[in-house]
Amino acid sequence: MPGKFYEELEVGQRFQHANGRTVTEMDNVLFCALTMNTQPLHLNEEFAARTQFGQRIVNGLYTMSLVVGLTVADLSEGTIVANLGYDKVAHPNPVFHGDTITVETEVLEKRESRSNPERGLIRFKHIGRKQDGTVVVEVERTALFLKRPVNG
Repeated sequence: MPGKFYEELEVGQRFQHANGRTVTEMDNVLFCALTMNTQPLHLNEEFAARTQFGQRIVNGLYTMSLVVGLTVADLSEGTIVANLGYDKVAHPNPVFHGDTITVETEVLEKRESRSNPERGLIRFKHIGRKQDGTVVVEVERTALFLKRPVNG
């Protein structure tokens, strides 16, 4: 598996995820449609042009989801049991159509599962930036990871 097992993650460890993704208008509109979010700031160019942003902004929940998704190949692909929680979410700056998002992750905490000796909990801080380095989202995430199999 390309993901990390519990034992491979250490507090203080940092990852600069190689994959980035350019956000398109379709991404934003489709996400809003799928989640039934009719906020005109995301969907109505004429409305958004009259706001402080001067144009539509990308849905913040999409941005957070993209940031977490960009970490999967390096951290959790095939080695995670479940995401348990998202905390301290901040969107300090907007994302616009055409921005390219990259992510940095830090391991904040880890502990073994109290109920299952084959699993452990990891708390991460993910920071998403657009192409000029501007931070667009910060989120802490707790996930339940598999430990390395004894015979593997």
